[in-house]
Amino acid sequence: MVSQGITVLGSTGSIGESTLDVLQRHPDRFHVVALSGHDNITRLAQQCAQHTARYTAISDTTKVGKLQAALDELDCKTEIIDGENALSTVATMAETDVVMAAIVGAAGLEPTLQAVLHGKRLLLANKESMVIAGELFRRAAADSETTIIPVDSEHNALFQVLPEKFDDGLESVGVEKLILTASGGPFLHRARESLAGVTPDEACRHPNWSMGRKISVDSATLMNKGLEVIEARWLFNARPEQIEVVIHPQSIVHSMVEYRDGSVLAQMGVPDMRTPIAQALAWPERIEAGVERLHLCEMGALEFFAPDLDSFPGLALAFQALQAGGNAPVNLNAANEVAVDAFLDGRIGFLQIPSVVAATMDSCAAGKISSLDEVLEFDRRARATANRIVQIRESS
Repeated sequence: MVSQGITVLGSTGSIGESTLDVLQRHPDRFHVVALSGHDNITRLAQQCAQHTARYTAISDTTKVGKLQAALDELDCKTEIIDGENALSTVATMAETDVVMAAIVGAAGLEPTLQAVLHGKRLLLANKESMVIAGELFRRAAADSETTIIPVDSEHNALFQVLPEKFDDGLESVGVEKLILTASGGPFLHRARESLAGVTPDEACRHPNWSMGRKISVDSATLMNKGLEVIEARWLFNARPEQIEVVIHPQSIVHSMVEYRDGSVLAQMGVPDMRTPIAQALAWPERIEAGVERLHLCEMGALEFFAPDLDSFPGLALAFQALQAGGNAPVNLNAANEVAVDAFLDGRIGFLQIPSVVAATMDSCAAGKISSLDEVLEFDRRARATANRIVQIRESS
């Protein structure tokens, strides 16, 4: 068996940690080429030492000294690659066979796309990349004849129960609908008026999943599911009307595919990100992931119901952006990142997050996207607009 070289972008986050947990269970199959981090320098150095990474990448050159000192203290010989192109460098180097893209937000866009352009198999946990540049990713994957495997539990579930090939559209393989499940987050069944005083800590207290703060807030607003709807459109060549969201509080059914003959195929499992990570790493094979087994007889009832778009308008905004196309998803994502940061900093309230997103989308002119530079420019403009709107909300 030939060992595959793995580069993990965003190794110190929850997805990165889970990825490294799976990798260390299979030292004969995988070896770590490079790890990247941003703020948690101490943990990044520990990971490099533990997994004998050949390289570590960091964009912020002011942190190189601290990282080198941490590596030296551990007697770790990992080579540091730094600067604005550091992530793209490790994502495209010859030693790398597979890239796990686990950087949260638009910051992971360029190295993730570069990995695809260089023919690396991409394990995609950075949904924002596909949200704001989905068409570019589909084109790059086709041109380089590489594979993009989604790692989000919902999209990985769809990947597992869809036919391998559907280049001519979902209808060509008998698919009528993709059904994404959502836990509903920590405020499920809460009336909108009761959410005005929600604190960041409350919003980050997800009932089923252990995630970073930004994605936890997105789950609480249902914006996370909205971003996943847009991601599903590009990953699976689906039309907006072919994508449905249902609330499933138990997070056991991770998503479903409805076929023309009435069959509905679901992927199920305990809520543990190591399952989709292991599936993506080993595809088309299967490997052990260290995950607790699902015991159906102990589960009790599994519930499903429609999302409340009045209390959680983020999902409706995402469908609106998907229908509009062009740069609308870029505006949606950029505004949401700005608004969530402002909420976590205590500058705006929880209910103001979707209102900032909506106001930004209304304020930004429509445009078409044909290149990465255009994506980045639309993203820059939307962030500037969203920041101005946040400042107005702060002062009012």
